[in-house]
Amino acid sequence: MPQVTYVDHDGHETRVDVPLGENVMRGALYSGIEGIVGECGGGLSCATCHCYIDEDWIDTTGGPSSDAEAELLEQVATKLRPTSRLSCQIEITPALDGLVVHLPETQF
Repeated sequence: MPQVTYVDHDGHETRVDVPLGENVMRGALYSGIEGIVGECGGGLSCATCHCYIDEDWIDTTGGPSSDAEAELLEQVATKLRPTSRLSCQIEITPALDGLVVHLPETQF
């Protein structure tokens, strides 16, 4: 099972196993990671699962997966960065084993 490391805004790292086919948001929610809310449940209708992809992983995860994701990213509560993504839109594949995501200070 691929592992994802979630780094909170204070620098604390939590590494969890996330099943293939799940997404980064659910991996956090199922593991009790604070910092991702996922208010819409991954329905691509809010921006409360905003995260920053670690620079070393940006080429693997790519940019926003759709125009809808890009539009929602414009509404995030914290600073938008070139590595910003909605974690509900990043599906876990074998290539993402070791993925590192950084969480913003707030989602609201």
